[in-house]
Amino acid sequence: MRELLLEIWTSVRRNKLRTFLTGFSVAWGIFMLVILLGSGNGLKNGVTSNFGNYATNSINLYGGRTSKPYMGYQKGRRIRLWNSDLEILAREFPEVDEVAANSWFDNHTATYGNEYTKVWLRGSLPKIEQIEGVEIVKGRFVNDADIREYRKSLVIDQAMQSLLFKGADPLGARIKLDSTVFTVVGVYKGDAQRSSSSCYIPLTTGQLLYNANSPEVNNAIITIKGVHTTEAMKEFEKRVIRRLSAEHHFAPDDESAIWLDNTMETYKNFMMVFAGINIFVWIIGLGTLLAGIVGVSNIMLVTVTERTSEFGIRKALGAKPVSIIRLILTESVMITAVFGYLGMVFGVAMMEGVNYMLNQTLDLGVAVSATVVLVIAGLIAGYVPAYRAAQLKTIDALRYNK
Repeated sequence: MRELLLEIWTSVRRNKLRTFLTGFSVAWGIFMLVILLGSGNGLKNGVTSNFGNYATNSINLYGGRTSKPYMGYQKGRRIRLWNSDLEILAREFPEVDEVAANSWFDNHTATYGNEYTKVWLRGSLPKIEQIEGVEIVKGRFVNDADIREYRKSLVIDQAMQSLLFKGADPLGARIKLDSTVFTVVGVYKGDAQRSSSSCYIPLTTGQLLYNANSPEVNNAIITIKGVHTTEAMKEFEKRVIRRLSAEHHFAPDDESAIWLDNTMETYKNFMMVFAGINIFVWIIGLGTLLAGIVGVSNIMLVTVTERTSEFGIRKALGAKPVSIIRLILTESVMITAVFGYLGMVFGVAMMEGVNYMLNQTLDLGVAVSATVVLVIAGLIAGYVPAYRAAQLKTIDALRYNK
């Protein structure tokens, strides 16, 4: 093995500039491949991070307005969702796994001691924590006992904790929301981009205090199980709308009466788009790398031509064709590996710098994929020259340049 590496090193030293220029094309190809793959992966991570821990098998339902007359009702009638609709969804549709709901209750003033701030209140059911991926950092979320007993429990966000409590522990503290006192039971991460805080309270408590005890909900959220195809999902949505149309007396084909936001379909569409982007990136990256592979293959063909007499002597002394093939392939892999590794290192370093600024993570699969491509590229680049060297006839090789 040592002698083999010495032979390769001697061959490379004889043609330093040619080897460098050819190797640079390989390094540039791998560099661009890593950059493109990393960029595509970063874009995908950026989009999927918007989903956060939100259940991707969920559907949001919102009440809308009718767009056509039906059963004596005029168009433009407001359709409202009620607590009874949640029971219908849970009871009559076996595809529904979990059911939750939210109601929003305008701006309110939260006061604690001498500090105060404006907040939005969300009346929610306990399953909202799981479905929407609410990240509790201290205490707990709204629970079933809060709902059942109409408790004045409050889950605040970290921004509100920092503003009102100045580093003190908020759990168990009593905060006045306008004229009503609530007890803090938990703190969640919240959204740093929001201009005002948003707090969770039990849905039943919110309906009682701020909605005149009306059982209306702003949106219902359901998670789905056992529905895997687009066709099955469309059929399920039609059945849901048809059942709610019978409950609220609007036309079954009125798409404006109930709005459906299908997170599952949205997520699948995003994944299909990124699958296409990934294929496109590989095509462009491999196309760039192909130029380097062709260059390495050409330099190895030149090497074979220059060393034809040497290979004739080797064969005359009993060298087998496989040893010559091994020599050419090893040299080809070494050139692509060394320069390709340098290109990969620079590419990964650049992506890590970008990831550090954008707070993303470079997928390890990018580097692994590039490494695999390197080895394959070296083998491809050396195959034709190695095959040509192995096919040389001993007598013709000895006569070459004689």
